[in-house]
Order: sequence, then structure tokens, then C-alpha cells
Amino acid sequence: MRDHYDVVVVGGGAAGLNGALMLARARRSVVVIDADAPRNRPASGVHGLLALDGTPPAELLERGRAEVRRYGGHVVSGEVATASRDADGFTVTLAGGGSVRARRLLVTSGLVDELPDVPGLGDRWGRDVLHCPYCHGWEVRDQAIGVLASGPMSVHQALLFRQWSDDVTFFSHTRPAPSAEEAEKLAARGIRVVTGEVARLEVVEDRLVGVRMADGTTVGREALAVSPRMVARAGFLSTLGLHPVEHPAGVGEHIPTDPTGRTEVPGVWAAGNVTDLMAQVGASAAAGAAAGAQINADLVEEETRQAVASYRTPFSAEAEARVGELAMGERGHGL
Repeated sequence: MRDHYDVVVVGGGAAGLNGALMLARARRSVVVIDADAPRNRPASGVHGLLALDGTPPAELLERGRAEVRRYGGHVVSGEVATASRDADGFTVTLAGGGSVRARRLLVTSGLVDELPDVPGLGDRWGRDVLHCPYCHGWEVRDQAIGVLASGPMSVHQALLFRQWSDDVTFFSHTRPAPSAEEAEKLAARGIRVVTGEVARLEVVEDRLVGVRMADGTTVGREALAVSPRMVARAGFLSTLGLHPVEHPAGVGEHIPTDPTGRTEVPGVWAAGNVTDLMAQVGASAAAGAAAGAQINADLVEEETRQAVASYRTPFSAEAEARVGELAMGERGHGL
């Protein structure tokens, strides 16, 4: 890793790598700092991604790193601790020591899924405990699916999973019972509602077989859908005055951006799950690519302003230094 880059990308998932790919192909110096904590690590494959459906997440990322490096981009392992700004740009400090400077930042650090406190839930996450029907619905089609109420989108989640199976049970758990309108929708779709608190998951030979209720009864299920609270992984941005805020849908906390990926801090863009909590891999990658293009355009504008200023004052100190550097090359070192 060098001391200075045009762009530092914080996060090496689909959004970060695609953003870096766009920037590297635009002949920008770029480094991706990757903490190696992908959200989809437990999943067996990435789904709904054209031409790459079913690719293991680790394989997809390794391909992406190779593509970034092919165009001169750098990908390094590390966790960003803080980011600060001065008149000349940004300084990114790593948790293990060391720092790097950049003219722009692209934040693609993703999110953390906070699961309900139900024994066994975390161990099955990404396997037979799922959240997204578009990511995993085909794999559990026609199975006995449970939906654990854990947020404002849980009834909607149950109605979605009904598309993949006619055996769906909704567990209200510790949430309020469905409203009259919601109950009518669930009943109309043949979705059974089970009230009462869920105590734990029943697992036999490394497979989910049921949901144990607090009263001791067990409801047989082969898969369980849950809506985690999704929280942007963005604590390192606090030193820039940039903090996650509650998502309008009430599903977690994100870093807001405008449609181009710009945050409220000049020079900082964000893409992927850190800002769009519900984006799948394809959408995250596309957002990273778009943000990378926007950052390059922003740098081009800055460089053009500087070039125009130099053009208007050809004998400025800056222009003389640039001419001297071009004329002397390596011979100018030490002067």
C-alpha cells in the first residue's frame, strides 16, 4: 500500500470492488481496504446475479479482487479505525497501525445483521435460517417455512415467502399480534399464525426440524425466515461527523446519500448495504460502479479547474514547478 491514492475504498465486497474496478479502469490510483467480514459469508452461493448465479461468495470476491488488480488497483487486508479530513484531503487510519491519504473516499463497508435473541438462530444463519426470499426462496421451495416476527416488515416477509411454498407459518413471538388487516391477508393466503414466544430452534443432524415454543410445544419447520435489524458498519466515520441514521422503513440504520452516492460530507461517497440496507449483491455492485464513475467525474472537474487556473496564469509558482518537474525528471530530485 502506498502513502497516497486518488481514492481509498473502505470495504471489499461487491460494491467496493466494483467501484474500485471503475476507478482503476479510469486510470485512478485506488486501494481497497478490506476487513474480510462479508455479510453473506455463511451462504453457499450468491443468487439472482446474472451469469454468476450460485457462485460461492468467497469465489466471487476473489474474482473481483483479481480484476481490480489487473488494472493496477490495490486490495489490502485491514480494518479502518478512523477517517479525518484536512485541506488536502483525507487520512485513513488502520486499526493495526499505519495510515494512508486520499483525495476522495468511497465507503462500502456494509452492515451488521442483528438477529433476535433466540437460541440456535445465529448458528443456522445463512443456512436454513434466512431473510431474503429472492436470495434463498428457490432453495427452500415447497418446504415447511416459518417466519419469525422480528420487525415491521415481518408480515410482508411472510406473504413473500408464500410465493415459494404453500406451507408457511407466522410466529408472532414477542411482537404485537398482526393487525386485523394483516391477519386477514395472512388468512387469505393460508398462512397459519402461532402466538406466544419462541424458546429455541430444534435441530437434528445439523438440520432445522422445528421451532420450540415457550409452552413446550414444537411446530415442525424446515426453514425459518427472520428480518434482522440491519446496522451500517460505519463507526469509523464519526470523526468526519458522519453518523448512521434510522432507515425510513424502520429496519435499521444507514448512511444517507443522494442518488449519485454522495454523502453530506464533501468528498465522501457511499454505496452498497452501508447506505441501501436491502440491496442484493447485484444492486450493490451496480451502485459501487456508479459511485466510482461519479468520483472520477468529480476529480476530473477539480483537475480541470486547477488546469484552467494555471492556464490563465502561466508563470505561477505551481506552473513553474510542474514545468521544472517535466524538464528535469529524476534529475530534479534534491533541488
